[in-house]
Amino acid sequence: MYLPKPILKRHLLRLLEADLGMGDITSYTLASAEKEAVAEVIVKEKDPVVLAGIEEVSLLFESLGLFVEAFYKDGEQVTRGEKILRVKGKARDILVAERTALNLLMRMSAIATVTKKMQEKIDQMGIKCKIAATRKTIPGLIYFDKKAVAIGGGDTHRLHLEDMVLIKDNHIILAGGIERAIKLAKEKVSFSKKIEIEVQTKEEALRAASLGADIVMLDNFSPQEVKETIALLKEKGLRKKVFIEVSGNINPENIDEYAKANPDIISCGLLTHSVKAVDMSMKILLP
Repeated sequence: MYLPKPILKRHLLRLLEADLGMGDITSYTLASAEKEAVAEVIVKEKDPVVLAGIEEVSLLFESLGLFVEAFYKDGEQVTRGEKILRVKGKARDILVAERTALNLLMRMSAIATVTKKMQEKIDQMGIKCKIAATRKTIPGLIYFDKKAVAIGGGDTHRLHLEDMVLIKDNHIILAGGIERAIKLAKEKVSFSKKIEIEVQTKEEALRAASLGADIVMLDNFSPQEVKETIALLKEKGLRKKVFIEVSGNINPENIDEYAKANPDIISCGLLTHSVKAVDMSMKILLP
């Protein structure tokens, strides 16, 4: 994922402004305007961490006139005690950006780490299936959350509502059923947009595939139900005509069972909505 630096910088400064308010009274009181400092960001997490957010955090510090030295790149793995960034410049400005930078770096790295862990589990089984994020992200952080998923080797899925048609249970109710929902989508939406529909049973999956949906999402199916549904689609000659996505209650412990059923995509809200930030800290070193 890529944003031009001026746009990315604008997003980052918005996050900083939300934290800063009208100014950091503590740093203003305790550090003089001329005071220079060096600070290092250190990994404290006991397990290996896949880094994500190095580019963003570096740009945030640099936008305040600070000099940044990054010892690692996004996507690289680090262990406890390793220094990943060094920041030099006005002490006040380092402290102003400290928490915003750490929050972003800790969250993005956590997302990248769990994504890589789950994708590697699938890859080691020799199965061609991709782990994907959902739109269950924190408002305002979707770019950063999704980029972290990509850094971890996962698929970003939809970034915005305009990306594709995704007909969920409430849409089906409003449209008056699966048949009418797909019919309306095919009639009204550009040919350039794929149509995905969420189904609750293998019979609904068969119906959606026969009606021409591009992607069928098996929502809250058990691994056995996924296997039976895919077998039914094969039996009816429809498996190769649709992309199968599995979603709902999937985690690092059960993902291998879902992967064994051979869907095309396994989407997992846990990657972004329940991730636990990795442990990092920043220490000031006086020059």
